[in-house]
Amino acid sequence: MRKYLLLHILALFFIQPALSQEKKEKTKQDDIQVDKRFKGAIIAGMNLTQVDGDEVYGFKKIGFNGGFAAIIPLFHRFSLSIETIFNQKGAYCKYPIYVGDTQPIPYYKLELNYLDVPVLIMFEDKSTWTFGTGLSWGALVGKKEMEHGSWIDSNLVKYPYRRGDLQWLFDIRFRIWKHLKFNLRYSYTLTPIRYREFNNGVSQWGRNQYNNVITFRLLYILNEKYLPPRYKFTKKKKTKPLTTPASTPKK
Repeated sequence: MRKYLLLHILALFFIQPALSQEKKEKTKQDDIQVDKRFKGAIIAGMNLTQVDGDEVYGFKKIGFNGGFAAIIPLFHRFSLSIETIFNQKGAYCKYPIYVGDTQPIPYYKLELNYLDVPVLIMFEDKSTWTFGTGLSWGALVGKKEMEHGSWIDSNLVKYPYRRGDLQWLFDIRFRIWKHLKFNLRYSYTLTPIRYREFNNGVSQWGRNQYNNVITFRLLYILNEKYLPPRYKFTKKKKTKPLTTPASTPKK
């Protein structure tokens, strides 16, 4: 019995350091994929947008989405992303939606330009996929609206649209090459940007309006230290051929 106990103690004595070393190496490998640096990003892409509540349907308005971002590491694989972007939203409908309407085209066109500041909590999975969600506050800096081929006169003082736009965001990013990532984002307004009344000559009604946006972007990450193994390239060391010592002739 004492022999077995002694064997167990000796086994633990030799196995424990090995397990500890293996755990340290595994932790070290995991840490390689977790970037603790403060990073930046250059952003450029496009929006497909519509305004819910304007009686015009479809993501037919194309706009620009671009700017800069700061990425702050939090803990493990989580980070905080803060952006400053120029964001074009709105709606578009070329042909009349009512039968018999013969007025000039386009039937309706709305251009809303915002300076947005999105703040997101991000989670990075093995330095390839990144998922995030958060809120964005946008300041309206420009607006153009057209109905039946004619621009509607408006200015920044008397505005039917609210000067601020609070949106919820859902964000997916995928690394396509080294520091370059593809970004798919969906955002929706939480508070109405306008209340509008409609009249078709028979009845009258009113609806709240909300920005509804699908975004496609490219992000170039700055000051990124760690990359997945498949994006790391190491130069092969030249190996010298093995040489056998020349045999000395026998005397």
